[in-house]
Amino acid sequence: AAEACRSKQWYQRRVRGLRTSLTLAPTSARGMATLKDIETRLKSVRSIKKITSSMKMVSAAKFTRAEKSLKPARVYGAGANSLYEKNDFSSGDDKLFVAISSDRGLCGGIHSGLGRTFKAMHAENPIKKMIIVGDKAKAILVKTVGDAYLCTFNNVGKKQSSFTDALNIAEEILAHDFDSADVVFNNYINVVSYKPTIKPVPSATNIESNDAVYTYDEVDSEVVRCFQEFSLANIIHHALKEQEASEQSARMNAMENATRNAGEMIDKLQLQYNRTRQAVITRELIEIISGANALD
Repeated sequence: AAEACRSKQWYQRRVRGLRTSLTLAPTSARGMATLKDIETRLKSVRSIKKITSSMKMVSAAKFTRAEKSLKPARVYGAGANSLYEKNDFSSGDDKLFVAISSDRGLCGGIHSGLGRTFKAMHAENPIKKMIIVGDKAKAILVKTVGDAYLCTFNNVGKKQSSFTDALNIAEEILAHDFDSADVVFNNYINVVSYKPTIKPVPSATNIESNDAVYTYDEVDSEVVRCFQEFSLANIIHHALKEQEASEQSARMNAMENATRNAGEMIDKLQLQYNRTRQAVITRELIEIISGANALD
């Protein structure tokens, strides 16, 4: 009997030790942890909303400047391209493609749309020569064209492009031999829409071989070469301005959508926070009332 009593006392001490070491966390503590997680998410989403709202305002200001500078560039671009549109020039087999993009993202699918255009052209007729302007287009097109690109330009889109930038790109294009160069860029239509556009530019040799050039006056090779260089620079400048306006409008719309989505997420999280907080308070009241009734 004494041995059984000692065994029972040891068992009771053992159980009390387990109870003290394996206690559950209070229900309110678990509820407060959930509230803390929701508060952290609310804080981060509110910060994101402030950032996207600020970026939207910055993009709106830049878009206004880009749209204003686009109008005169369109005049020069249309004038330089009028000869190529009104006459038929041989495109030849040796074609050079020029992709006009930028280095900056967070502007919707403007760069991926340009990439899809090149992928469709590459599937129809493999691209053998290419010059890429902008790191975003390079990241997309390198996987498609492989080693077909001759050179790339970066630091595009961080500030407004100038005619000097267009001259540098045009000089690099003219440094390579080609029968025709296709300049591909996003053409700005309005604030919410743009579309990839192709502007073909024949080489000086193809221009000389067209009889329409000599309709009104005799011109020599030097005049044709100077005209082709100047018209190419104007077309590149026009393409850069069109790309800038399209990019800023796309970024402005993307940031507006992001701000609106963040606002909707804040509303849902705030509702979830209120419901969780109310449930925690209700549960604590029930525990207090149940304890008071147990004492009675």
